[in-house]
Amino acid sequence: MFDDEYNDDEWGSIEDTLHRYEQVKNGEAASILDEEEFERVIEYYFQNSNEEQATLACEIASTYYPFSSSILLLKAEILTQAQKYGQALYALDELEQYDINNLDAVLLRSDILMAQFRPDKAAQWLEEQSDAFAGKQKLELLLELSDVYDESEDFDAVFNTLKKVIKIDRRSEEALQKICFWAEFTGRLDESVDIHTKLTDEDPYNALAWFNLGAAYQGLKHYEKSIDAYEYCVAIDEKFEFAYRNMADAYMRLRQYDKALEVLEKHIEIGKPEDVIFEAMGYCWEKRKDFARAREFYRRASHLNPQDDGIFYKIGETYTREKQWEKAIKSFSVALHLDKENASYCMAIGNCLMELDVKSEALVCYLNAVRLKPDNKTTWISLVRGLCIAGYYDEVAVQVAVAVEHCGEKGEFFYCYAAALLEMGKAKEALLQLEKALRLAPRKLKLFTDLNPEYLMRASVSELISRYKKNRRQSK
Repeated sequence: MFDDEYNDDEWGSIEDTLHRYEQVKNGEAASILDEEEFERVIEYYFQNSNEEQATLACEIASTYYPFSSSILLLKAEILTQAQKYGQALYALDELEQYDINNLDAVLLRSDILMAQFRPDKAAQWLEEQSDAFAGKQKLELLLELSDVYDESEDFDAVFNTLKKVIKIDRRSEEALQKICFWAEFTGRLDESVDIHTKLTDEDPYNALAWFNLGAAYQGLKHYEKSIDAYEYCVAIDEKFEFAYRNMADAYMRLRQYDKALEVLEKHIEIGKPEDVIFEAMGYCWEKRKDFARAREFYRRASHLNPQDDGIFYKIGETYTREKQWEKAIKSFSVALHLDKENASYCMAIGNCLMELDVKSEALVCYLNAVRLKPDNKTTWISLVRGLCIAGYYDEVAVQVAVAVEHCGEKGEFFYCYAAALLEMGKAKEALLQLEKALRLAPRKLKLFTDLNPEYLMRASVSELISRYKKNRRQSK
């Protein structure tokens, strides 16, 4: 009820009103203040954080206007602000004797119950009162009820309440925006499709309803249908930015990167530049294998968000696709500088150094990755594979044992161990480790053969692999 900003001009001089109020308070006035003047005095004191004087003004006003719901409501609001909830509720009880259907009083009682950590009581109160109101007042009450259910974590009730709002007002912007989120959060996307299909049938120019329909289809992975809905949305409102974003995402899910780029270009035309849009465009160009264009947009994204380490990592990835290892290292290094605890960045730099035949430095990067993520299988695979390539065969055995302690027995570890044993001339032990690897991860054999394709020329190795492949076929 209180205004955020007090406007003196609207009421005349506050000094004059306060002077007359002081006369009334001291019993010196020839005439009393009218009800609105008392409200003005109460609001003045409250806005100036003088709760005591505001409360006193309420008491004095009540002696002249004992049946004034607005005075009682002001009193209840002041007491609520002071966390005197019992007194505030008493004031509301008194108000309701004279004005039973006062929406502000109903909502204030709900606020008090929430402040007392009684969300169930607040929800029950609003539910009971909802039938007493109609039109905009009912909508306001139901939207408040949805917030109460949100606070009490009754999320299905939030969705159901928003449905009621939309049934009353199918153009309620707040309800339509909220129900889109809650449909996905509660997993009621099929129901959302039904609701918004009916809405768009009844109100075909409702852009928000078309957007929500698209979002529901998108959540259900019906991307073609979602795109159709978004097309209707932007046909109605060509500046509906989120529809373009979601449409582009749907096209990307369908791997239709050309169309995604067209939509993103349109988004750039109507909206302000955003890093996420440039990043999405970079992704599309990367998928089209135009790595130079991809970097162009990734860099535009990084200019808007220079602290986003992930962007620099993506730039590095485009360089690796072109085997530009030194440039890739520079980008990965920037990413690592921004996030020094990221093991993936350490491994990426290590992989580039290995390609440049700087093996010792590469191994340092792999060791850092293992230190950062000791329970991550991928970091250990990079390390033991790197040790194999660098020729530290004895160390492979040591590190595989440590890796098993952290991650358990993984086939990839034993492929590297088998390769190291073969390089050391320990063929029998190598076959035992290779057999274990084939048993644990038969589909990861390429890791072993990539280390040295000549291993397949050994009869004992090729025979073992053939036997396992045959057994796998027979077991299917």
